Amino acid sequence: MKLSNETLKDLPESVLRPTYDRSALTPGIVHIGLGNFHRGHQAWYLHRLMQQGLAQDWAIIGAGVRAGDEAQRKRLAAQDYMSTLIELDPKGRSAEVVGSMIDFAPVEEGNGPLIKRMTDPAIRIVALTVTEGGYYIDAATKGFDANHPDIKHDAANPDTPRTAFGAMIAALKLRRDNGTGPFTGQSCDNLQGNGAILRQTVVSLARLSDADLADWIDANCTFPDSMVDCIVPATGPSELALVKEFGIDDDAPVTHENFRQWVIEDAFCAGRPDWDKAGATFTDDVHPYEAMKIRVLNGGHQVISNPGEILSVQFISGCMAHPLIGAFFRKVAGEEIVPQVQPVPGMTPTAYVDLINSRFSNPEIVDTVRRVAFDGSSRHTGFIVPTLRDALAADTPIEGLALTEAHWARMCSGTREDGSTIAPNDPLWDKLNAAALAARDNPQAWLDQRDLYGDLGENARFAGSFARWLRMLHDEGTEATLRVYLHG
Repeated sequence: MKLSNETLKDLPESVLRPTYDRSALTPGIVHIGLGNFHRGHQAWYLHRLMQQGLAQDWAIIGAGVRAGDEAQRKRLAAQDYMSTLIELDPKGRSAEVVGSMIDFAPVEEGNGPLIKRMTDPAIRIVALTVTEGGYYIDAATKGFDANHPDIKHDAANPDTPRTAFGAMIAALKLRRDNGTGPFTGQSCDNLQGNGAILRQTVVSLARLSDADLADWIDANCTFPDSMVDCIVPATGPSELALVKEFGIDDDAPVTHENFRQWVIEDAFCAGRPDWDKAGATFTDDVHPYEAMKIRVLNGGHQVISNPGEILSVQFISGCMAHPLIGAFFRKVAGEEIVPQVQPVPGMTPTAYVDLINSRFSNPEIVDTVRRVAFDGSSRHTGFIVPTLRDALAADTPIEGLALTEAHWARMCSGTREDGSTIAPNDPLWDKLNAAALAARDNPQAWLDQRDLYGDLGENARFAGSFARWLRMLHDEGTEATLRVYLHG
């Protein structure tokens, strides 16, 4: 049955669906980046509020700034902007149709429709899921990258911007000028201090063309930090077939694990939904939650996905079932990451490692190693390198973290141990591949990428450990190297 407003009443009884009147919803949020994660996480929290009769004036307007986002808009428009969420619990699968999104701005060059939507006084939050690498951060300095071609374009053409941030600025200029007032900018990406990073990007870009506007945004808009967590695989043929098993014809279903968490700084200049009534946590200090999740879960994904790719393991649960890769995660996380993580209310770092071990091992989650290993240039620098720096400063163990970086370098050489080719899997792949090939004979060639490591490559303890592990990977293979790390 094709998913639509008209067919909701005819869906199988086992499928949960909106009990609220979707025709009565009014918008309050524009969300840029309508991938699986947003629809399985933030949209679900809002939907659950609406199921309680709350937040009826906070419905989501979807948006995107890439040409490919128009295809997603058309897919969702054809099913009245609803998505089927399929929970992959080892105890049994279940399905729920989420109806909290009511429209999707047309995706056009210059982003005129998006700017118009964000100028609407009803819009009080503009949220984003644009990936960790989408915030125009200089990897070496962690500051704003004013030299990126997209940024130069938006600085020179502020009324017809190319980026989401340029569109936000154009809308805020109109809101300032017509007296509508500011909105909250809400990052939902896996970046520690993601609100501060979003503020940095928006204010810095605005300052390149209009210093007064930049000051107004900085003084009036809020950018709350948040931590988001739910494992949401990509949608492919198996997911499209799975949703049909529930009797639903949905061209954009989302599969997800049986776990969600959202921790949010309570800093919203124009109001917010009561997400806490749907299970989210509001706090004045998000950073400990962010650090625990980013270092253990996101960092842990990098720990296991790179050796998994080298050894031709297809899925993350398969990595955890592998006797060496699964043990590698548990040892690195327990002995090298945990000492750099603070506890949060109700959860110790060691207990969190146990939780992530269980979540990664869920065989129902068909999460590919390739998806998790994608964009290592953003993920290693954001999820592994900060832990490595802290461990070096604290003089705690780093051998597994150094081996993690060596696995990444070995993966970027472009071939698996079975001889098959690893297709480009990073925006910087050509540069990474060249450095990885050079590092086979000279490991320091990898660490000399200062855009990734800054001065970390000059640390003798780390550089020596990395070089030893990388040589061993090339000379003896990944499994033999993992055994040396695990057993000495």
